[in-house]
Amino acid sequence: MAPESRGCDTIARLMEKGAFVPNAASVDIGDEVDVADLSGEIAIYPGCRIYGARTVISAGARLGAEAPVTLEDCRLGVNVELKGGYFKQSVFLAGSHMGSAAQVREGCLLEEEAGGAHCVGLKQTILFPFVTLGSLINFCDCLMAGGTSRQDHSEVGSSYIHFNYTPDGDKTTASLFGDVPRGVMLDQPPIFLGGQGGAVGPVRVGFGTVVTAGSVLRGDVLEDGKLVAVAPPLRDLVRDRRPHVHAGLGRVVRNNLLYLANLVALEQWYAKVRKSFFMREELGPLVYAGALEVLAGAKQERVKRLLAMAAKVPATGQAAREWRTGADRACGLFAAAPEGAAASGEAFVAELAALTGSTASYIEAIQSLPRAAACRGVNWLQQIVDALMAEAAAVLPALEL
Repeated sequence: MAPESRGCDTIARLMEKGAFVPNAASVDIGDEVDVADLSGEIAIYPGCRIYGARTVISAGARLGAEAPVTLEDCRLGVNVELKGGYFKQSVFLAGSHMGSAAQVREGCLLEEEAGGAHCVGLKQTILFPFVTLGSLINFCDCLMAGGTSRQDHSEVGSSYIHFNYTPDGDKTTASLFGDVPRGVMLDQPPIFLGGQGGAVGPVRVGFGTVVTAGSVLRGDVLEDGKLVAVAPPLRDLVRDRRPHVHAGLGRVVRNNLLYLANLVALEQWYAKVRKSFFMREELGPLVYAGALEVLAGAKQERVKRLLAMAAKVPATGQAAREWRTGADRACGLFAAAPEGAAASGEAFVAELAALTGSTASYIEAIQSLPRAAACRGVNWLQQIVDALMAEAAAVLPALEL
């Protein structure tokens, strides 16, 4: 097939289904894309390119309204809007959105109504519902929760950077802004990260925390509801550099394993709670499968980075030796949820179904839960996190996890 005709049949069939493609000749759709996985109720503007056998585009999606979009093996839920940029191997749930010049690389999951303005770079990033990113942002390797609506949402100010790479070449830097057990209930106060600032991963930040503009966060803010202003670091410092020192090894390992434990909890939430909501939507099962793939890949990424760091840590001191020899075993604990968590999860799912019925949307259902029921859901997920961390602490006692 001549290059100029590639995808023409797919585009024609898509338009026959009702898709709005105002300049079909300018759109490139790979032959591997299955038109059955593209809703007829979508809009694809001039210059867009759609590739990948795993690509799914649900009803109401709009691609390229401000600038061309390149989409590669992404799965889009209903009413997703990607205004311009490059998007690869990521999942966007209902109503999520990104502005022009975005670069969303593999391993991202944007939940309902989450999104960003122009020039946002993401990779291995998970945003819970309503989380909003400003412009000119690099926010890779982190999970952010918090907020209750589009009017009350966690926010990352413009020109913010999540520093996720060390001088020693490590990427054991994943940060938790909020957490999974409480965050999924969509009832926590939002987190605000002021613009022209940054965070040196891995950090943990509690719900309701405000970090002032211009602050570069280098440590954890574990308590909720704090106002944080960070003074500039020391100036005019010149001294000999000692590579691979890995200061604060215990904290780095603990934060990374906590991140992994939260990913396991989120996997369970998707498998036991969110699945039924996806099954109600056209193409929803495919979007759900994509979300599970992203979460599995996120765990693999974190384990890969932890094991790479463990291989470089000098075996000086008990904690470092223990990490070098026990990292593989410790990371293996996070392959699945602990056995004892299943019963609590099933009880909560049954209660959720009884309380909300089968017609409410996901957000409506979760936010309509009585406080006592929501607390039971939080306790179930927190049990998963706590049990996994306890098992890891038994493997790595010198690190004092």
